[in-house]
Parts: sequence; C-alpha cells; structure tokens
Amino acid sequence: MEQNKIQYIWGMLRLALGWIFFWAFIDKLFGLGFATAPEKAWIAGGSPTSGFLNYASKGPFTEFYQDLAGNPVVDMLFMSGLLLVGLALLFGIGVRIAGYSGAFITLLIFSAGFLPPKNNPLIDHHIIYAILFLSFSLTKSGHCLGLGKRWSETKLVKKYPFLE
Repeated sequence: MEQNKIQYIWGMLRLALGWIFFWAFIDKLFGLGFATAPEKAWIAGGSPTSGFLNYASKGPFTEFYQDLAGNPVVDMLFMSGLLLVGLALLFGIGVRIAGYSGAFITLLIFSAGFLPPKNNPLIDHHIIYAILFLSFSLTKSGHCLGLGKRWSETKLVKKYPFLE
C-alpha cells in the first residue's frame, strides 16, 4: 500500500514537470501572453531563445550563450526539447530519455544565468528540476498515471530498454 502512494507521488511529479515543459512550448509557440508576448511568438517569426539568451545570460558563459541567441537551429532544438520532454512526461512514455534530456536542458538554462541564485547561495529551481528529471529516469514513474507500463511491454522497448 505504501509503495502505491509513492508511485502516485512520482506520477504526479512527472505530470507536473511535464506540464511545465509542454506549457512553455505552447506559450512560446503561440505567444499566449504569459512568458511570451503574442508579437514574439515563434509562429509570428519571433525567436524563443533570443530574449533569454541576450538579456538573462550572466556569468562566465554569457558570450557563448549570447552568440547562440536567435539562431534558428538553436530555436528548433530548444522548442523540440520542450515539446518532446513535455509530452514524454505527460504520457509516461520514453521517460528515461526525457529525464536525462530534461536534466540537460535545465542545467543549460541554469548555466546561462550562472550567478548565485537570488534567494539561496547554492540551489535554485533549475537544480531541483534537474534532480527530479534524473529521478524520473531511475524510477518507473511513467507506470503510474501514465502509459509507461504498456509502453515497457512492447517489443521495441524490450529490445531497446533505454526507450522506457
């Protein structure tokens, strides 16, 4: 019984973080006015990476990240990452790859603003997200409140377990 409660918590955490990534994709794609103004939407010709990389980059990697700002390939990779990680976590399919990919994305975002966090000298939410993403990769969080159990029983995943 206790194990079921733990699985539900992991499932809810996976869904919540999946929604954060999927919502970021939707808002940047359509410019719904939350983090992205309509005129800066990707479908309106805006760059989903330009604002953050140009103006929020701080620390030793500032020049590197500012050079990437607005690059169409970087925009495509970023948006693809948000979409694919978000959907994988929401559906509970491919959670292992999504977990490692999500951790990588959040650590890149963290390194772009590489200064001590305002409210804590060591840890900010990007680090917490990265730890959660890695935890999803090491647990069967997609099996609860997701399609991960069915997905893991397919011939493809049995042949290539890293797809779980």
